[in-house]
Order: sequence, then C-alpha cells, then structure tokens
Amino acid sequence: MNAPTSYLDFVAAKAVAAPKQGFAIEAGEVNPILHRHQPVLVKWLVEGGRRALFANFGLGKTMIQLEAMRLVAEAVHARDGGEWPACLIVIPLTVVTEFKRDAAKLGIPVCFVRTTDEILTARGVEGFRGIFLTNYESVREGKIDTSILTGVSLDEASCLRGFGGTKTFREFMAQLAGDDRRGDATIKGEGIPFRFVATATPSPNEYVELLAYAAFLGVMDVGQAKTRFFKRNSEKADQLTIHPHKEDEFWLWVNSWGAFIQRPSDLGFSDDGYDLPPLDVRWHEVPSDHSRAGAEKDGQQRLLKTDAIGVVSAAAEKRESLPGRVEKLLELRAEDPDAHRLIWHDLEAERHAIEAAVPGVASVYGAQPLDEREQTILAFSDGEVQELAAKPVLAGSGCNFQRHCAWSIFLGVGFKFNDFIQAIHRVQRFQQTKRVRIDLIHSEAERSVKDVLLGKWKRHDEMCARMSEIIRRYGLGLEGAKDVLARSSEDGSGAACEEGPDWKVWRNDTVLQTAQLPESSVGLIVTSVPFSTQYEYTPSYNDFGHSDDNGHFFRQMDYLSPELLRVLKPGRKLYVHVKDRTRPGGLEGVGFQTVDPFHADCIQHYRRHGFYYMGMITVETDVVRENNQTYRLGWSEKCKDGSRMSVGMPEYVLIFRKAPTDNSDGYADDPVVHDKTDYPRGRWQTDAHAKWRSSGDRLLGPEDFRGLDAKGIFRKWREHSTSSVYDYESHVAIAQSLDEAKSLPPGFALLPPHAWHPEVWSDVARMRTLNGEQAAKGREMHLCPLQFDIVDRIIEFDSNPGDVVYDPFGGLMTVPLRAVMKGRVGWASELNPGYFADGVRILRENDAKRSAPTLFDLIDAGTRESADTEVEAA
Repeated sequence: MNAPTSYLDFVAAKAVAAPKQGFAIEAGEVNPILHRHQPVLVKWLVEGGRRALFANFGLGKTMIQLEAMRLVAEAVHARDGGEWPACLIVIPLTVVTEFKRDAAKLGIPVCFVRTTDEILTARGVEGFRGIFLTNYESVREGKIDTSILTGVSLDEASCLRGFGGTKTFREFMAQLAGDDRRGDATIKGEGIPFRFVATATPSPNEYVELLAYAAFLGVMDVGQAKTRFFKRNSEKADQLTIHPHKEDEFWLWVNSWGAFIQRPSDLGFSDDGYDLPPLDVRWHEVPSDHSRAGAEKDGQQRLLKTDAIGVVSAAAEKRESLPGRVEKLLELRAEDPDAHRLIWHDLEAERHAIEAAVPGVASVYGAQPLDEREQTILAFSDGEVQELAAKPVLAGSGCNFQRHCAWSIFLGVGFKFNDFIQAIHRVQRFQQTKRVRIDLIHSEAERSVKDVLLGKWKRHDEMCARMSEIIRRYGLGLEGAKDVLARSSEDGSGAACEEGPDWKVWRNDTVLQTAQLPESSVGLIVTSVPFSTQYEYTPSYNDFGHSDDNGHFFRQMDYLSPELLRVLKPGRKLYVHVKDRTRPGGLEGVGFQTVDPFHADCIQHYRRHGFYYMGMITVETDVVRENNQTYRLGWSEKCKDGSRMSVGMPEYVLIFRKAPTDNSDGYADDPVVHDKTDYPRGRWQTDAHAKWRSSGDRLLGPEDFRGLDAKGIFRKWREHSTSSVYDYESHVAIAQSLDEAKSLPPGFALLPPHAWHPEVWSDVARMRTLNGEQAAKGREMHLCPLQFDIVDRIIEFDSNPGDVVYDPFGGLMTVPLRAVMKGRVGWASELNPGYFADGVRILRENDAKRSAPTLFDLIDAGTRESADTEVEAA
C-alpha cells in the first residue's frame, strides 16, 4: 500500500520556521549611507516583519532599527494611505542621544515621547513623518496607547529576560504582542503588526530568554517551545535542558527569526575595520573577614566563610568587603592616573564609597534627574569627563564609550551575566583603537561567583560561534536549512522487518506500517500510546511525541486509529495504556498544579473512530515517587494548605471493542473462548464481580514490624493488606511509627495501599519491565514501559492461543515478547532504531531460551519476588 500523501504532508508540516509577515523591498530602497552588512539586515527585518536582531556590539543596531522602521512606515502608508503610521522604538533612557545622532545621519526625523497625547500631537498638528522614541517605563506604566502603533522595536530588550515574573514583561506582552500571558499560557490578541527586538547579548545560559523573544515576536508560544525542544526540571520550571537530538533543530529554528551576527563576514562581507580589539582581563582577589563567617544551620560556628554563596549572602559579602575592594581600586588607578576609566558597581553604598575615594569622578544613578544623567553620560562619551561611576543596569546597555575610554574596573562581581557582558562591551567594540583592559575585583568568599560568571561567559562565546557557523552555512532564515530538517522525517521507504518463529516486528512509522497490515488480521491490540507532548522518543518528525499540543497529537492519531480499527478482527478488543498528566499552574492562570485528563481525551478519540468503549482498568502508582517527580503532593505543602493538594494519579488501561459483523447477538466473529476447566467459576466470579473475601485476620500493629528490614516490611505489609479489612487510621499509625524509627524511606512508598479489587492492580511489579534489563546493560531506557504482568493478564483474558497480538508503539517489544510466551503470535511497529534493535535482540534471546525450559521457568518464577527487588534497588 502506498504511503498516504496527506499523512506525509502532515509530518512534513511539523518542521518549524518563522513565517514572513513583512514587505518585500529592493536593496536600492535602503539608505545608501548604511555600511556593508547593514542593508542586508534591514531588508531581512522588513521582509520578515517580526524578527530579532542579535548583532554584536558596534555593528550598527541603532541605525539598522531606525532604517527598518522607516521602511515599514513608508510601506504601510503606501498600502493604506491616511495619516503617517506610528512606529515606535523603545529604548533605555541612556541611549536617547545615540539614537538622535544616528537618526540625523540617516536623515530620519525622530521624536521622543512619553504619552499618547504627545504622539497624537506630533502626527496631527505638526505633521510628523518620522519615528517615535520612548523609554521602557512609559510603556510599562500604560502612558502610551499601543493600539495606535503600527510597528515597534525593543532596543536592548532586557524586559523580556524576566519572562513571566515581572510586571514589565507582562505589560509588554499584553500591550505590544496582544498576549495576556499567565505563566506558559496565553490568551491571544492581535498585537502590533510589525515587531522587532534588538540586543547583542541573548543569554545562552537561560534558554527561556530566547523563548520569550520568540513569544513576543509571535513565532511560537513559550509553553509550546518548551515542550518541543527541552527537558523540564520539575522543581524549577524555567531551568531547561535541551534534548540532545533536538539541539540542531533548535538553533536552526532560532536562525529562522533571529540574526546572530558577530562580524560582517558572517554574511559574506569583508571584516576590514571590524576587528574587535584585544581584551586584557585581570582578576583581583581581596581577603574576606573570616571572623564574621557565621554558623551552619545546626548552630556550629564556621571557621572560614564559605565561597558557595547565593544572591543574598553575596550582597552581604559585598558590603563587608567594600573597604578592601576600594583600596584595590585606588591601587589600580595609581598605575595610570590620567587614563579615562569606567568604574562599574552594583550597590549604592559602593557608589558613595567611590565618590568619596576618587576625586572628580562623575556618577549616574537611578534617582538622578534624567537630563542630568544624560548630560553626564554624553560628557564621558565625548571625553569631557575622565572617570564615570555607574551601575551596568543604568549605563551598561547601548552607550558607546570606546572613543575616549579603553579601561573598565569592576568594583565587584555578580551573577547577572547580561549586565556584565553589556558593561564590558561599552568599550570593547568595533572602532575601538586601543587594547581594552578589564579589571575585576572580588573577595575571597566570592570565588564561586567568579566561577559562575566565567562559565556563563564561556557558554556565551560557544553560542555565538555556533550561530555564526549556522549563518555562514545556511544564510539568514531557514531557507537554506529546510533540506536538513526535512531529512529527519520518514516516508516508510527505509522500513526494516525482523521475524522469528511466531513474531514479526517492523522498524517503521506506525501509521505507514499499520496501513500495510491485512484487514481483520489482528486478534488483540495492546499498546502504551505516547502521552501527547510529554516525551519525544526520536528526532524524527514522524514521532507522535513531536507535537505542539494535545490537539496536534490527536490529529496525528487520527491517521492511525482508523487503521487500527481496520486491522482488528470484528468483535475483538483494543487495550490502551495511558496516564493523566500534571499541568503547571501557569497554564491555567492559577498558582497551583492541576491535572490534564488525558485518559478522557483518549476515550473520546477512539470513540470518534468507531471503537466502542468497554471500561478501564486502574493501576495504582507510588504516590511518594510521583511527588518526587512533580512536587504536586508534598507533605509539607499539605500541612500548609491542604486545599492545594491533589491525589496520586494512577495509570489506566482503557478497553475498546470493534463491533462484530453480526450485531444481533454481540459475539465476535472469532470469539475469545475459555475452556471451563482452565477458566473455573471461581476465577470468573473474581474477574466478573471484582470482589475479594477477607480472611478476617487483624490489622498489623507497629510492633509487628520491629526488627524487619525494608524488604521484610514491604512483603509483610503486602500480605496483610490484601487479606484484611482496611483501616485508614491503623495504616497511618504504622507508617508514622516507622517514620519515627527512621525506617520510612523518603524516595518510595514502603507501605502503599495494596488493593484487593482486581481492577486496581496495585501488586504490579514496578521494576519488572524490559527497562530493568536496559538499565542493567547501560542502554537507553524507554520512558513509559508497559509492565509484564499487565500485558500478561490482558493477553490471557482477551485472546485465543495462536492469535496475532499487535502493538503499534512497540518500544522494547514487551507486547510481542509476552504474546510469544503466552502461545500467541506477536507483531509490533517501532520508529526508534535503538529500541527496535534492542527489542529484536530480546525476542531472539527468548527464542534461544526455549530449548532450556527449566532455566526459563526459573527466571519466570522470580515474578513473585520482583516487587521486593524494587525495595532493595530504591
């Protein structure tokens, strides 16, 4: 059967790239005063309509932004007519003069405004036909009605670095991007049509910053991008680790909307005149006062100050070490008293100390009148002031000091890499003619701060080099990289097949493979579907886990489920292993985690495709282990406010049936038949009525567990809880007594509430999966393996000997393996080549073991003790 074209088109459409939403312009329309690489970047911005300019210091971001906004305004006016479009560049106050200077060179009128009335007056009364400038505070405080804007550009867009956690970010997303953001979630609006971001230092140390830029530009929502490219830290949502197999795709995607330009040669131009000056970095450590080392949590006094300090203790250390650092500052100044210098600091106390120690130093600070601050910065930039003291957050972005200064002294160091690197590049810039000297002073107790800063600096350089290589190879945008990304999707032509005496497995896309199976050839389908966007198993776009959201996942399932119905024998069943998913509070706009009812979505999906829902089996999970993974069920949080806490989420096995050909009596065309000798009345009653009789034995008391190790406690509790009437208070008392005796492990549930109900399978051997073998051999572990005994019960209950049992998501081939062991024929399809190879090996090893039944029986007999294995391993 040929591959369905519509499905392959669906898979190909998963390749992401930022669409073009701007105007096509000719190179001749760009102001000829722009230099070398700059017209190319202007053209790219205008044609994209929503783009980020990550150009190195000194490459002309100011002029590029001004010219791009001019062309946008002219194109919109030519298209729509009417009054002149309002295009706004949002800038730090310290760079107003720089923008005005560059605008004058380009012949572009600019007007600095703080309110909507000032914009309306300039456009209506004065007939202004230029670009508006404003400061970040005016937008954040709602002084400007952004609905009247056609285009906006954020220069040094530091507000977006505080993704989700700052008022500035939320206001900018709501007012400029039209997105009312609640954590990862977004209520979409129209937003300003043309949006740009310009900064030299997107942080490689915080991926979420790049995601925030993409969200502002309307390229991809933050939550969607997190799912697509990253592993998440369940404890800290914004600490992201990129999937190794997604790294290339991530940076190619970034290149589709963000231009990382380090030098003109990245775009094929000469670097003549654009060589950065050498950087001479010197570190200076001053002694710490160890008499104030403090104490440990247990009250034990420290002999030495620890160097593993955090943000709060770092600020305290700065205050205590200030006299020694100022002394080192004066020592360094004495090497060249007449040099022009920047003196960077973080605290107001440091500024006061600098002003007291350095005669004639000029300072800029937050409480200073804006005009005075601007004049001071301008005077230092023009060489009229010899030494300037400032915080990087005030003067570290946008200011150009390289004409008269080549020396910066940092009176202290901090964790904020962006502020640090911005401050360095106020003097190390293109057109700097001197060797740049950077002196950094820190205390003995701040060694760890220095190490963190150096690590971030290294990663910054690595990211810049990587992006330069991508642009050199593929050019701006994703056009040149489409073929690279397309090769990560499959059309079924590379499918492989392996088979044994009574099993057959394919390495292929499951949609393409299932479509090739004969109609009504499968007696039972047992599978664990991918849990929507929760995991990705391969770098291929065919991977069902490579989905944007639940809707996208089920649209791909829409191609598979009709084929499953087709290949299943009439009247036979489909079993689907699923689990609900924890949903971060931000997705709902609330401060607590909720639950995404994935199992309910699956029920509706299969019903839509012609399956009849027959019920579900509940499989309990370890609530302690789940809490360690999600931090949703914490004991401490329960004690603070029990209303926040939910319950542990079990796994479910959903049961569906294909209608028989003859619906008059409801029997399957090929019934699943049980001989009453092998399937006695007692077993039937247990299955049908799901009721266990109690032996009447008493509940165990705390004294019954004295002297037992964890293995013995677990076994004895299991035996007791499945044969006695349950008593909640007694259960808690036993657990509490073990906790008081320091015998209750924090990492797993030693006393889980074992169930006597057969539809709640709490005795599942959690460690008895093919993952155990994978882990033992040091191989990659399957993320959601099916447990052996779940599969065994289903196969025995709902198939005949000799039936074909099929798993469309084969993984490590648990289903075909257990089918073979139960006298059936096992089929499976698997996309991941590693899982497929390991699954084939396991199946062949099982074939070989058939000649040694006593050994196989011995291995299988270990099932009864397998739960104890988990206790020992944990």
